[in-house]
Amino acid sequence: MGIDAWLSMATVVAVLGTLVMTRIAPDAVVVAAMVFLIFTGVLTPSEALAGFSNTGVMTIAALYVVAAALKETGAIKWVAGRLLGQPATLRRAQWRVMLPASLLSAFMNNTAVVAMFIPAIQDWSKRLRLPPSKLLLPLSYISILGGTCTLIGTSTNLVVDGLLRDRLGVSLGMFELAWVGLPLVIIGGGFILLLAKWLLPRRDAIDARLEETREYRVEVIVESGGPLVGRRIDDAGLRNLQFGHLAAIESSQNVDDEIPVETRLNGGDTLIFVGTPECARELREMRGLSPANGNVGKLGVAPQHRCLVEAVISPDFTGIGTTVRESRFRSRFQANILSISRRGRRLDGKVGDIELQMGDTLLLETDRDFVDQYRYRKDFLLVSQLNDSTPPNFEKAPLSLGILGVMVVLSASNLLSILEAAFLAAGLMLMTRCLSMSTARRYIDLSVLVVIAASFSLGAAMTQSGAAQAIAELVVLHIDSPWVALAFVYAMTVLFTEMITNNAAAVLMFPIALAVAGQLDVDYMPYVIAIAVAASASFMTALGYQTNLMVMGPGGYRMHDYFKLGAPLSVIVGMIAVSLIPQIWPF
Repeated sequence: MGIDAWLSMATVVAVLGTLVMTRIAPDAVVVAAMVFLIFTGVLTPSEALAGFSNTGVMTIAALYVVAAALKETGAIKWVAGRLLGQPATLRRAQWRVMLPASLLSAFMNNTAVVAMFIPAIQDWSKRLRLPPSKLLLPLSYISILGGTCTLIGTSTNLVVDGLLRDRLGVSLGMFELAWVGLPLVIIGGGFILLLAKWLLPRRDAIDARLEETREYRVEVIVESGGPLVGRRIDDAGLRNLQFGHLAAIESSQNVDDEIPVETRLNGGDTLIFVGTPECARELREMRGLSPANGNVGKLGVAPQHRCLVEAVISPDFTGIGTTVRESRFRSRFQANILSISRRGRRLDGKVGDIELQMGDTLLLETDRDFVDQYRYRKDFLLVSQLNDSTPPNFEKAPLSLGILGVMVVLSASNLLSILEAAFLAAGLMLMTRCLSMSTARRYIDLSVLVVIAASFSLGAAMTQSGAAQAIAELVVLHIDSPWVALAFVYAMTVLFTEMITNNAAAVLMFPIALAVAGQLDVDYMPYVIAIAVAASASFMTALGYQTNLMVMGPGGYRMHDYFKLGAPLSVIVGMIAVSLIPQIWPF
């Protein structure tokens, strides 16, 4: 091997070690490695930067916009709410979670699916009196398996497809991976259903959010003619919210502080909730409820441009000692006060009649520009926006789902490439105002895109320097069976995936897999498919895949919980994949 090959392998080892042993941001690590390869002459600038024009990376960027529109319109939450139902046992509840999650994750980014399901399952598990720890890790695992069924199910598949296009001029079909992905979903899902009940802990979420926090009284009105009219409190999901609870119902006849479970909602009922600031955000995500305090419509701000903000009144606030109504707060600040907290305790009564005092914390619904406008003004000591507090635009939910369906059909029928279909869908989401351009920018995760694009330089260095070929020759020296070599490639990819990002693992193993196939004089496709599957099959650690990390807090999981269920699942998935892939893509 020449000096370039040694430099390439040393760079890869340094990247792996840095990502595993330090907390330095992955994008900084990989970009630094790319720059090093340029300065040492291993790669030319154009070769090192080729990943930034890769079709797979650009497709992932477009799909971020599509997923954002599905979230902003509440489409996924609407679908999840209709499919979860009221199961009688834990196993049926797990089935109700896993079936829609596996289907949805096949057609949109599985990270977005898990993000939408987590709050719905937390609320749902409370109503069913089931521990969320029995449901959330199965949600993560099945979404990973569901993503292996289609080309757009996970970014890893798109990265591998992009590598195939650039290196070999070959592309994967939309449902080509389903030949191996679907059996993995069925068998892996069956294993989870069979053993998750016994292997997962019975543990509540790590959640001290309702302690030592500001408490608010939040009032909402049941919209007449809305979807909640006539439904029972429990069925509507209002009995136990994640961040608050229903304290009373005011109707035209009376005020009911003790609410029987069989109580049905009527149009015009005022529901009074007590909880943290996030309680108001939860209520905004429920179709059929509108704010009771003040008239948000008078703000002149479209729903998709509103957000929830907390603001603390300063000593210089001119309305101290006057009521909210007398201060003309809404017209002065273009913000509607939903609730007021004083010294961490909610203030009861009509908001308009409360006298404002220094230090009061206001929960506001207002325009997104409010924070930037008043953060340094003398009226408030502190102004902060609640994350993800913009109410979903439910009217656009069917449209966003329709656009997603069009994208899948156009790509599956080969009328458009996956890149063209993704860009068309993203454009339609913006043109039809399923989300705004500013919102789309916020959802595009540039750090992830940079990691993926810069990782291509590592793969290119391994190939062009001869390092991948040298590793392949070493492997073939000890392994002369294509089946054993396939198992080796799969196992190495899984190992890398558990230590670093799944996309980086795929990029690093791709040139090695091609070189191994070349040395054995067999077809490269089984090895490429093995990488696509293995790079997504991260079940043993919380850090290996983003969805595993997302459910850790809400499910109250510890590191060993992942290994107990994930290790046998990883072995089963690996055995199925290695035995099945050569039957579909022969050596």
